[in-house]
Amino acid sequence: MVTTALALPRAARRIDEGLRRSLAVTGRNATLARHLGYWWLLASGFFEPLLYLLSIGFGVGALVGELPLPDGRTVPYAEFVAPAMLASSAMNGAIAESTMNLFAKMKHMRLYDAVLATPVTPVEVAVGELIWATVRGGMYCAAFLVIMVAMGLTTVWGALLAFPATLLVCFAFGGAGMLLATFMKGWQDFDYLMAAQFALFLFSGTFAPVDSFPTVARWLMELTPLYHGVELVRAATTGTFQWVLLWHLAYLVALLVVTLRFAGRRMGGLLLK
Repeated sequence: MVTTALALPRAARRIDEGLRRSLAVTGRNATLARHLGYWWLLASGFFEPLLYLLSIGFGVGALVGELPLPDGRTVPYAEFVAPAMLASSAMNGAIAESTMNLFAKMKHMRLYDAVLATPVTPVEVAVGELIWATVRGGMYCAAFLVIMVAMGLTTVWGALLAFPATLLVCFAFGGAGMLLATFMKGWQDFDYLMAAQFALFLFSGTFAPVDSFPTVARWLMELTPLYHGVELVRAATTGTFQWVLLWHLAYLVALLVVTLRFAGRRMGGLLLK
């Protein structure tokens, strides 16, 4: 009992120190993000899902009409597609930051060689970069939610509920992106990543309910992380709450924990050679 009581404060101090070092990595990225060129990059990431929403959600939506939700209610097509665009925006923002930018810092800029000369560990670097990837994705999502509320595609309360869900999507894809980045050998490898992203974007219940697809295709879709993100965000924006949301939540949390753990190990193996 005494040993446990003495160990707890030491463990808490280590966690606090590790978090502060991770936030220092995040702060370094935030400082560099003040450059005008970075904000143009952020703007491009925000407008892509918005254009999809306007062209498909409203354009094609005028022909489709309404689609059903899991609770049996029907909603206009734009209201069905908008949360999927939101989840996709979270994915794209987190993936872009945690793969391409991380790869450049690790392989070409050799930034982390200097960082690891300090008390910062590879796992703390991974956590700091993950936080920054989530900040970037969160900025996309916050702006997109404002647009959704202004267009009447969700309520203010729906947007407030959806925002934490989008942050979880950012965290999950940020961790997965970092793990993938440690396996990249060159810039050509990112072509495969972009193809996979686009496939997820098209086939994760984004534009149509997964029930409308053949059985085997539906099973494959339900294994993808974006599907779980889309379902979680859509439930928040439309007010459709069912017990299955706990499964979607657990899937994304498990993806985050597993990928972050292995990404930290992989980065340590690559940077501490």
